[in-house]
Amino acid sequence: MNYPIPVNPQEIARSREQFVSPELIASAIAGTIAIARTQGRSLQDLMQEVLADDALLDLEQRRRLSEIVALAWNSLP
Repeated sequence: MNYPIPVNPQEIARSREQFVSPELIASAIAGTIAIARTQGRSLQDLMQEVLADDALLDLEQRRRLSEIVALAWNSLP
């Protein structure tokens, strides 16, 4: 299944209504990176957000997600 890359936070929020799949997760990560770049934010800014303590992910999950985000940041044009 193909998912378009979200271009704004509202589109990312709407993806919560869809079945969670690896493709949807990849699309959300790519969209988040694209939005951060258009806002002039750096990879370091995004990493700080991903690693920030929250009730959704534990520390190990946030670290793994931060690694994935960094790889995606460096792979996407």
